[in-house]
Amino acid sequence: MRLVFAGTPETSVPALDALLASDHEVAAVVTRPDARSGRGRHLEASPVAVRAAEAGVEVLKPAKARDPEFLDRLRAIAPDCCPVVAYGALLPREALDIPRHGWVNLHFSLLPAWRGAAPVQRAILHGDDVTGAATFQIEEGLDTGPVYGVLTEPIRPTDTTGDLLGRLAVAGAGLLLDTMNGIEAGVLEPRPQPTEGVSHAAKLTPEDGRVDWRTPALHIDRLVRACTPAPGAWTTFRDARLKLGPVRPAPDAEGLAPGGLRAGKKEVLVGTATHPVALGDVQPQGKRRMAAADWIRGVDLTDKDALH
Repeated sequence: MRLVFAGTPETSVPALDALLASDHEVAAVVTRPDARSGRGRHLEASPVAVRAAEAGVEVLKPAKARDPEFLDRLRAIAPDCCPVVAYGALLPREALDIPRHGWVNLHFSLLPAWRGAAPVQRAILHGDDVTGAATFQIEEGLDTGPVYGVLTEPIRPTDTTGDLLGRLAVAGAGLLLDTMNGIEAGVLEPRPQPTEGVSHAAKLTPEDGRVDWRTPALHIDRLVRACTPAPGAWTTFRDARLKLGPVRPAPDAEGLAPGGLRAGKKEVLVGTATHPVALGDVQPQGKRRMAAADWIRGVDLTDKDALH
């Protein structure tokens, strides 16, 4: 088939690579406009735009998917189908109607669970044991369209969002290619999503990443892993922000007041509503990331110090 691929972040690249290597023709790529990034705030193209340019594929960067120039160009390309992975913008009816097989999204959950922007983060935060990916026909509703295919993926006890997304992006690329092949062969029909088991995955904000040490250790462990690498988990120490890498529950350690600190030779324990957790890597404000034991040696800890 003649395809126009839509995607933006690094997570989308494995699927684009799978389609580029297939018998289908990737005629163009749609991605979000260049965005400012890094300390210098320089404009940078998205990972999908960079990969498409390397492959010599036309790159379209509409400010909005309803821009007339973009819609005209899409009609001129005349794609059979538009596969999508984490494009990051809503698609209007005018765009949805252009390809004869519509737009097919690869979503990183087992629909109808975790519809929305942050399915992997919410699955980890909720304590799900299993997640997966699904390909579905895009409608004007939020991730409500009929499903072509699914795959499952266990959530490991130490998985961060970055870990799990990395695995799902690779496995999902194969699912998306299989879906394109099935549509082309006329052997794949999408099935409506169940009406039960619907949950919504709102985006996690930087404020959501702040750890409340008055909550149980199990929740804190999940929160930090869900927020890694983005939006990032954090707390405050002496009124300055301290970024947190994944923590390790320490159920056998002697108890501490929530937020209280105990420094050992090789670990730093923090109190929670239940048992302590051991800090992993931390990053003090304006400094590099380091092991918590290295950080604590440089702060001259007192009995009054705590994380808040």
